[in-house]
Amino acid sequence: MMKPTVLLQALGVSIMAMFAASSANAATITLTGTIRDFNDTHPDFEKLIKSDKGIVQSILGADGKPVYAGQAGNPTTSGQENFDQWYRDVSGVNQSKQYSITLDDTGNPPGIYSYTNNNFFPIDGELWGNQGRKHNYHFTYEIASKFTYQPGQIFTFSGDDDLWVFIDKKLAIDLGGVHQIQTGSVNLDTLGLIAGKTYDFNLFFAERHTNKSNFSISTSIALEPPSVPEPLTIGSTIVAAGLGLWMKRKQKAAHPA
Repeated sequence: MMKPTVLLQALGVSIMAMFAASSANAATITLTGTIRDFNDTHPDFEKLIKSDKGIVQSILGADGKPVYAGQAGNPTTSGQENFDQWYRDVSGVNQSKQYSITLDDTGNPPGIYSYTNNNFFPIDGELWGNQGRKHNYHFTYEIASKFTYQPGQIFTFSGDDDLWVFIDKKLAIDLGGVHQIQTGSVNLDTLGLIAGKTYDFNLFFAERHTNKSNFSISTSIALEPPSVPEPLTIGSTIVAAGLGLWMKRKQKAAHPA
């Protein structure tokens, strides 16, 4: 029978090996969100090209969706009813599917996760289809995640068209409108967050006009879901399983059949 000290040493080696694997696997973060496809006849698509900030309110809605601001001077939208369809499933108006992107830590510099696609057409030939065009240009994309705040974290997005990022349910980046590539960035140290605390992260994107689609993320935030379980969870599970096995063997030795 394996002695407790030997068993725990073996478990320690296993835990360290899994921690090493965890660090290696953390080189990527995969985020899954929802894409909604629209016909180009929707009043908010194929609109005039114009930067259009202030479309959404500064606080995320109770349902986790952007709240239409309804401000005067937002010519690329046609009102709350139509805007509310952007990030909600509406029969006969849009079709949806899940879609994942993978952010890579390229190591240059280390700890920065990035995803860049200058030809971001994830639903070509799908849902409503391309509508006679080379690509399917009329869709929205939303991602909901969480993260643990650590000082020094940043998030940067570059692309077209609309992009809103909410951190802790508060608007952090506003790139609203139908426009060429624009860049927005936020230093999380400026948001009054508490180190070690977990916060919500919500991203809302819209591609509303022909004929380009760019989508680029660069961030030092370890957005969830992580590619591997938390090390503490791994270690706790192994230890509990190992000690359970040791106790079972001990009981069997004390009471042989």
